[in-house]
Amino acid sequence: MRFGTAELLRDDDRANAWLLSVGGVAQSYVDLDDPTNLEFDYVRRLGDLVDFMPSGSLDALHVGGAGCSLPRYVAATRPGSRQLVFDADEPLIELVREQLDLRSVPKLRVRIEDGRIGVRSRRDASADLVVLDAFERATLASGLATVEFVTDVARVLRPSGSLLANITDGAGLPFARRFLATLAEVFPYVLLLAEPGVLRGRRFGNLVLAASRTELPTTELARRAGSSAYPARCVHGTELHKLRGNAEPITDAAAVAAPSPPEDLLGLF
Repeated sequence: MRFGTAELLRDDDRANAWLLSVGGVAQSYVDLDDPTNLEFDYVRRLGDLVDFMPSGSLDALHVGGAGCSLPRYVAATRPGSRQLVFDADEPLIELVREQLDLRSVPKLRVRIEDGRIGVRSRRDASADLVVLDAFERATLASGLATVEFVTDVARVLRPSGSLLANITDGAGLPFARRFLATLAEVFPYVLLLAEPGVLRGRRFGNLVLAASRTELPTTELARRAGSSAYPARCVHGTELHKLRGNAEPITDAAAVAAPSPPEDLLGLF
């Protein structure tokens, strides 16, 4: 694998569910019997965002694949959806194809390609959904949080489409604030979902963001996130603007490195 040795561990509580790790870093949880079982909290939040998109099948692009938990979820909950995954780690994708039955997912294609290059190749207004969840050794892949790339994503999205992103951050949320500023530079509607401890910067963790040209279902998302097994907050509007503060957008010319988790948490990301 590009970023370390891959390992598959069976879930003791489920006969056909697996944890995929690379270089000691958890990448994906895949339940082959029930693709709607999203074990990782941040993937569940991504799934919630998908659930509240307009009904029907979706044309979706995924930047980052690994075990393809979310594409499997979309295929199960939105029958007929056409999905394309960009992932640069060919040996890892081959492992997932062979060991985690990736070929059985309807209308899902995987292209071994850098995400930025892959998105650049897509036609204008050809996708309903673009998901960014591409990590290299527990760090967001470079170049996926800049105004230039987000602008290209906006070009590919249809007017009612959404960009969803999984990022990580810690004390003070410096990277999340910059990424919020980046999204706001391109999209008029942005929201953030995160556990209260992560949101307050008390611990390192995942934050899920959504951006769109049309209004996002903040009330419904807040209700579902607040009632989940691991409650999260939905931040938007004035509160989100306050969280962003004076943070500046990230650009290709002034790139910002995404943070890495502390050593004691590394195996959780």
